[in-house]
Amino acid sequence: MRLIRLGSEPSTIGADVRAALSTWGAGDAVLGGVALLGVRPPDCPRELDAVIVLPRGVLVVVGVDLPDPAVRLEAPLNGRWTIDGWPLTRTDGVLSPAGEALEATKAVARRIQDMRGEPLPVTTVVAVGPYVGHVVQPSADLNRGVRVLHPKPTTLLAAARELATSDRPCSADHAAKLVAVLAPTGVPPARRDLVAEGFSDAAADLASASTVLLPKVVPPSPRPRWLPYAAAAAVVVLVVVALVLLLSPGDAAESAGPTDRTPQPTTVVVDGRSFSPRGADRTDDCAGHAFGDVRAWLAGHLCMQLRRAQYETSADGRKLGVALAELSLPDATRAGELHAVASAVGAGGVTALVKEGRGWSGGPASFDRSAIRVVVKGAQVRIAQAVWVEGDSDPGDAELGRLAEQALRLPVTQQ
Repeated sequence: MRLIRLGSEPSTIGADVRAALSTWGAGDAVLGGVALLGVRPPDCPRELDAVIVLPRGVLVVVGVDLPDPAVRLEAPLNGRWTIDGWPLTRTDGVLSPAGEALEATKAVARRIQDMRGEPLPVTTVVAVGPYVGHVVQPSADLNRGVRVLHPKPTTLLAAARELATSDRPCSADHAAKLVAVLAPTGVPPARRDLVAEGFSDAAADLASASTVLLPKVVPPSPRPRWLPYAAAAAVVVLVVVALVLLLSPGDAAESAGPTDRTPQPTTVVVDGRSFSPRGADRTDDCAGHAFGDVRAWLAGHLCMQLRRAQYETSADGRKLGVALAELSLPDATRAGELHAVASAVGAGGVTALVKEGRGWSGGPASFDRSAIRVVVKGAQVRIAQAVWVEGDSDPGDAELGRLAEQALRLPVTQQ
């Protein structure tokens, strides 16, 4: 377990949480993972004692300081807590402190989803102290993925193993993005350190999987036996029969080639103008598909994802092409910085799909001298380019600029 302390714990019992986590040691010998201590993720309503990013789940730890030590604590999510039979009273009138913890967990889960982080289960741990001998929770609350406990190494470890239940482990690259999403002011651990903490090595896993899945070509035996050939012939016959059943004479056009299987695009309308989709893609390598000052900025900052799309439309009887890019950053602050860079004249931008050989029949040869518009919304930056298909384009063309403004509202995903 790698501990990253970003601030002081908001509760007194938070020190016990940190002490318990530190006993697990570095590496994945006990559990692995990364614990962000004293962190307040963007859009979270409060500071958190810890957010624990595990290979198979994310735990949000919220500390609750009780007025006195307790032998028995009854802690329902919906209802008043009782300490040794006495109702817990708070000056703010809150009956169950677990409600605040659940709100924080929802904010963390929403943050991960909005930033397109790895879809791991996000669950809640309410750490209570200064001491509690026994905690009673309704079964329904336990099934909701909430644990109320006194933070000891054994109780925290048991909760983590019960709650972190993803079917597949998170990769080291995705873990780094999760850390950046939840703690944008810090620097994620190096990839090798995350692999040491139990996060999967995606590159190694892919190589292993490819080795297993690639068919092995065996040279024919000089003296083949009849049985393997009979089995192969049977398989061929079955495949031919299946194809005959699936294909009718009218389907010949559908099986003509890979390009024919692409469904017809759906027209998108913005301000009464129709835009026809002409391709889209998604990648995590933002800097690799950018140029100029934008590329330089992306090379030194974390970018979660780049989505690109291109469209065709017309104005005044002339066809034009539109290239759209959407970059997802860890937070609004970094998005604002990138927006300032991309908005400067001559600062570069994102490479259009056309330049990478993804053009379309009757489309523009390039997006050189296109009108460019840039907008920022939250943690996302959008860059739109518009260019005439035929004839010269001018970046200062008012009509192209207006069309680029409209293009900023187009979707970056296409059916």
